Amino acid sequence: MKLYRIIFCLVGFASGAQSADLVPVADFARHVQYRSVEISPNGDYLAADAVVDNKHVLAVIKLDDMKSLKIVPRADDELVDFTWVSPKRLVYTVGTKLGGLERPVSTGELYFVNADGSGNDVLFGYRAGKEATGSHIKLLTAERASAFLIDELRDDDKNILIWTVGWDTTGDGVQPVVWRFDALDGSKKQLFASPVRYPSGFLADHTGTVHFAYGANSDDIWKVMYRAKDGDEWETAFDGSTKAGSSRPTPLAFDADNKTVFWSCEPDGKVGGICTWSADARDFKAVWTSKDVEASSLIKDFDGVHIAAVKSYPGKAAVALIDKNAAVVKTLVPLMQQFPGEDVSIISRTRSGNRAVVEVSSDVNPGELYLLDRDTKKLQLLLKRADWIKPDSMAGAEPIQLKSRDGLVLNGYLTRPVGKEEAKNLPMVVFVHGGPFGIRDEWTFDPNVQLLASRGYAVLQVNFRGSGGYGEGFELAGYREWGGKMQDDITDATKWAIAQGYADAKSVCIYGGSYGGYASLMAVMKEPDLYRCAIGDAGIYDLRLMYSRGDTQQSTIGETYLKRVLGEDQKTLVNNSPISNLDRLKAKVMLVVGGQDKRVPPVHGETLHMALEKRHVEHEYLYERTEGHGFYDEKNRAAMFEKLLAFLDKNIGSGNSGPAAKTSP
Repeated sequence: MKLYRIIFCLVGFASGAQSADLVPVADFARHVQYRSVEISPNGDYLAADAVVDNKHVLAVIKLDDMKSLKIVPRADDELVDFTWVSPKRLVYTVGTKLGGLERPVSTGELYFVNADGSGNDVLFGYRAGKEATGSHIKLLTAERASAFLIDELRDDDKNILIWTVGWDTTGDGVQPVVWRFDALDGSKKQLFASPVRYPSGFLADHTGTVHFAYGANSDDIWKVMYRAKDGDEWETAFDGSTKAGSSRPTPLAFDADNKTVFWSCEPDGKVGGICTWSADARDFKAVWTSKDVEASSLIKDFDGVHIAAVKSYPGKAAVALIDKNAAVVKTLVPLMQQFPGEDVSIISRTRSGNRAVVEVSSDVNPGELYLLDRDTKKLQLLLKRADWIKPDSMAGAEPIQLKSRDGLVLNGYLTRPVGKEEAKNLPMVVFVHGGPFGIRDEWTFDPNVQLLASRGYAVLQVNFRGSGGYGEGFELAGYREWGGKMQDDITDATKWAIAQGYADAKSVCIYGGSYGGYASLMAVMKEPDLYRCAIGDAGIYDLRLMYSRGDTQQSTIGETYLKRVLGEDQKTLVNNSPISNLDRLKAKVMLVVGGQDKRVPPVHGETLHMALEKRHVEHEYLYERTEGHGFYDEKNRAAMFEKLLAFLDKNIGSGNSGPAAKTSP
């Protein structure tokens, strides 16, 4: 097979930092330069979410001369997402900073703009004007509302499909509605009210007919609803209330025949699967299964509709073929040979399929974006997500597998510093992901991991029970196991790394955000002699507060969810809260708190901080009034990283911290 010839034409709005022996801390705190990139349907333009002057903007690049146009959202707004709705028109959403908050909060509005920058206006949302018809839409029947794209209708350059949801003062909102929306003037036609109260999404066929709605009602029971054509009554395609302990199958895409539907599924005896389903047969037929992991995504052919392959992450990226003769398969295979050890993806394509955007990324590479011309067989480097990151200076993440104390197979990653890939007895940081349910660590570039590895620390990540990606049974096994078996999995992984000789038993700390912050503090309470220190970032430290503070419990479905995954027994909640176990604390503690955190309100960190002070327990406390759930501002993130490294160096110093205060020029 012929390999693609690479030419280089890097386009950028900001230059990266100069290379150095020790990567500056600030480089790990920077936002990637480009989050998402899409080629226009006719291949004339490239649109990108770019960072300019520390702000996300929409950049449109004309590919024939590589000239770029910067489209800046107004006032304090920043770009959140975008997509092409026709060859020369885009829809985008914005976020705005509220109450001094550093991280922009999505406004739910829809803006539209032409590729040349003209016609830039909001056509849906609270700033769209007061008219309910014509060129603008007002706030439906609620105090505030948000719109979400269902389908850009690839064969219709005028209309798109959206669904809207509004919220009133109760927090539960009004019934979601699906619309056909005119992307030129903002006029719309209501198609139907959602048959599920809290939809996760809708699926339309290639003619624009919405056949599926999926999500849950207030009981948090998964349902998939189907109808054959517009105007028909909705019928149940899947009802989780009659399938106890089953997975949440989801319709993902119609195939090219517009009849066959690909679903995520979980065939008997398998952890993950992709199945086909048709309205005639009404049964699932597996076309891909795995005993290890769920599918990550479907790979479509260059026509944008035919399903050709399945991507998953059992450890590193893996691609399984559904149609070995598909054109995209014949392209991907030589590309993967050209970039060995990398994750290669087609992330955007033209309507004709003659041009496409290819992403090459890995555990050490934040992502390089190429323009593929299938006619000339040329591969042109366009953009790097973070051109200041040098992959050769980053540390590789190796997939690991172990068994928990009760025999459950656990997967994760071990990252050892560059030059110490074979080293033993390293100081180690156990890095715990948030969520905890439905979230997992993957083989991808993680600035937190790379920061720690750059300073000489081994980093251990484990997908404990409750994590996503390993089947419904694995996730359900974590329900009501806060401080229990989920915590034991992290302990077992830590002891495994020590037993394997990777970590120095006397030099282990634990660090995480959100649930990871909870697990980090709970770890040093349950295992006071295993860890030297713990770092909790936006952590939950009193489980009882989950029912009274934060945004999860503010809706009926949120409260129902908490009862399912956390439990209601007050004694158990108290016993499994870090703040109730301070008598067992031996390790050193660092707390990171955002004053505007709505998911885990700062009362968690503040109360634990005061309790430690009352006990005269020395600890580090970092509070930023304007930050939310995880620090967002680059300077604040860099300062937090500096304090984190100093804290680790003091407790389990790697001897390779170097000039931690060094920043990019």
